[in-house]
Amino acid sequence: MNIEFDKAGIELLSSCTLCPRECNVNRFTGREGYCGTDSGLNISSICIHRGEEPPVSGTRGICNIFFSGCNLRCVYCQNHEISRPGSHIPNKLDDLNSALDAIEEILSVGVKAVGFVSPSHVVPQVKTIIRGLHKRGLKPVTVYNTNGYDRAGILREIAGLIDVYLPDLKYASPEIAFKYSGAADYPSVAVKALKEMYYQKGSALQLDEDGSVLNGFLIRHLVLPGHSDESIKVLRLIADELSTGVNLSLMSQYHPVDLVRDHPVINRSLHVEEYQKVVDEMNLLGFRNGWLQDPESTSNYLPDFSRDHPFESQNNFT
Repeated sequence: MNIEFDKAGIELLSSCTLCPRECNVNRFTGREGYCGTDSGLNISSICIHRGEEPPVSGTRGICNIFFSGCNLRCVYCQNHEISRPGSHIPNKLDDLNSALDAIEEILSVGVKAVGFVSPSHVVPQVKTIIRGLHKRGLKPVTVYNTNGYDRAGILREIAGLIDVYLPDLKYASPEIAFKYSGAADYPSVAVKALKEMYYQKGSALQLDEDGSVLNGFLIRHLVLPGHSDESIKVLRLIADELSTGVNLSLMSQYHPVDLVRDHPVINRSLHVEEYQKVVDEMNLLGFRNGWLQDPESTSNYLPDFSRDHPFESQNNFT
């Protein structure tokens, strides 16, 4: 692997405290931490993705880099093929120059942004990729697409390299966070992380003449079936801790993967009335910037990471 990390990256990977799990394992010697990844690039896919929010996808899509491993264990994860330790989908690119070549090829067709998907446990790799692109004279818009389970201190270290933060805020209740993602501290950790992102970027999204994002902060929330009340708590948490002026993407795309087919609550798609209940609360609270999603789009976002192009869908946001 021809990957050169800066001093901070070497220290973090040698006794890993990149994410809130703080496993303290040496990533240079193996995959023993919670995320199950080593010090390589751990890239499962580099592809054009058109399923993001309109300003993120732009007119030509975004070049998304999907990393393997994750610091959460969401039982309903649509990316479970690559997020679980020991995944059967191999890392497709663990050579930096090959990864940069693949990114450059996508950028050459007019794609303006590069998205780092599930980056919380691979921040040194993200920094190395961005700096590698800069050395080639390429300065795309960089998007940090995260589950929200990030350390605020690590986010401060990448402040000058990330243009757009695209975090989830999944839960407001520790018991729900533990039940579905194995992290009871998720709400408190995520709020701290989002406050850091908000401090760095503020509420406004800076757009170019084509309506593509250049800089900013956009929070995502996926409404789970049977959990409209939890989603309402999330909206109130954002209103209380951040601002109703933030950009918000309220997603209805939940689709039950095989992992939850026997689950008594989330083994089905979201009902329209469940989603509408959350939309009504969003309006009542005074959120004024953001996107809703077509409730009929539930199957459009399911990836197949065995393919070169895991996603074939268009976006369904309004």
